[in-house]
Amino acid sequence: MPAMPLTHSPAPAEAVGPLMRGIAVLREISDAGGRMSLSDLVRATGLARSTADRIAATFARMGYLRLDGHSAALAPRLMELGNAYLAALQLPGLLGPLAGELAEELDESVSLAVPDGDGIRFVRQTTRRRAMSLTFRIGDLLPAERTAAGTLFAAEWSAQDWARWRERRAADPEDRGFPAVPPRSTDDGALSFEERAARAGEQGWTLDDQFIEPGLIALAVPVHTPDGDIACAVSVVSHTSRHSADSLRRSLLPRVRKAVTAMEGELRQARPAPPAPPVGLAAWTTASKQELGPEFVESLARGLTVLTAFGEGRAELSLTAVAEATGLARATARRALITLEHLGYVTSRDRTFRLTPQVLTLGYPSLSRTTLPDIATPHLAALVRRVHDSASLAVLTGDDIQYAARVATDRIMSVNITLGTRFPAYAASMGRVLLADLSAQERSERLSRTAPQALTPRTVTDPDELTALLDRVGQEGFALVDEELEEGLRSIAVPVRDAAGQAVAAVNVAMHSSRRTVEECLTEVLPELRATAAGIEAELHIAGRFTRIPTA
Repeated sequence: MPAMPLTHSPAPAEAVGPLMRGIAVLREISDAGGRMSLSDLVRATGLARSTADRIAATFARMGYLRLDGHSAALAPRLMELGNAYLAALQLPGLLGPLAGELAEELDESVSLAVPDGDGIRFVRQTTRRRAMSLTFRIGDLLPAERTAAGTLFAAEWSAQDWARWRERRAADPEDRGFPAVPPRSTDDGALSFEERAARAGEQGWTLDDQFIEPGLIALAVPVHTPDGDIACAVSVVSHTSRHSADSLRRSLLPRVRKAVTAMEGELRQARPAPPAPPVGLAAWTTASKQELGPEFVESLARGLTVLTAFGEGRAELSLTAVAEATGLARATARRALITLEHLGYVTSRDRTFRLTPQVLTLGYPSLSRTTLPDIATPHLAALVRRVHDSASLAVLTGDDIQYAARVATDRIMSVNITLGTRFPAYAASMGRVLLADLSAQERSERLSRTAPQALTPRTVTDPDELTALLDRVGQEGFALVDEELEEGLRSIAVPVRDAAGQAVAAVNVAMHSSRRTVEECLTEVLPELRATAAGIEAELHIAGRFTRIPTA
């Protein structure tokens, strides 16, 4: 039984049934780790197979699911729903950099968490890379009584809040409804948690001494808004191999408090963000319905677009504002909001609506660990099906490129390269694309340090000629290398850019030189390659808005 369950009370008469069923599908796939067979999905939800298929097809059209045979996997674009909540919250954007600096200073993992009912939900994670490291993800829900942050939040609970907590503890004594934590092995007693919460409220900090699992300890301090309310809690997580609970307090508490003071200063100085432009997806859903017919569940798609109406500068919206932002009729927006509020994703007060942390349950925890190769591989596979040649993604590692994702074509003679393979950047199409994005000084330093060697009779090695070549690559936005890396090998590459416009990787298509002429590479392959890079970038920008996307 989840700690923050979808409500079991009867649905309002105006609730949108397809939206409820679609969200149930997303929750099941999310709880299963991000991938599920359609037959298992039917068994878990109790939906008819035809209904499950239509919902899956609708989500695939929206870019929220990838369908692979008889299974469905969450796609990075789904993170735009959680991003809407995090952007509206503003805390990850305002306080995240300071949390990162604190993690660097302390050499410990640092989290930001907000209250969610009688639990806590993470909205920011800065994890230190160690053999024994923290595995919690953005969006994970933990029971309040087993966390330092939750103990701080409980200090402000009402009698009704405590009654709900006791009810949940009685119904789920082992915390089976919190898949992010191990089952409870000992009973710490209701009274002890109430005592800890009272003490935390008095002293303004608290410790979690191995309540999650043996060896895991944490220190938490609240961050207050200018009005004095708790905005979130900062938690520093360590292990008993590095600290005892007492040494964690003695050595880290002063520095955590200093960081919290800086965070509260950021909140005081924060200015209201300008409202994000309206998303206006109603026309898109109508066009999709006209194209796909009964396979596209328009009421489901329109209901979810309501979540994307919220965001930075749009934390609280009236019904009219939601309708204007989405392009939906007021009646349609109203029914969607009624449904979302019934399910716990929206709350209302004084005729305005805001998102709840529960929006993060829609795939965010598993997708927050997405890597660039995860994002790129499906796009590379689609590219290979179109051009019938192998495609790859590589990143710059020192003076080399390193292959991070690859999809080979099914051909008797094809380019055979494995993941992790490295080539000198100056002689490879992807390397030249990445070198061209560097500043002139850094590029010059790399070329002088590398001392380019001829790998074939056609390899360009002269520094001046290479510099001119890279200037042209930067202007044209692609690189074509013809038998310079290996005789008979021709490849063409374009950059993959992050939201700031920096080339973080490159994608290419490689083939034997007998397959296509240079002109055919430019007319047939380059447009497809650019479309593939654009698809990767679109998902990278969504996935990387509030999380760090590893390049390998």
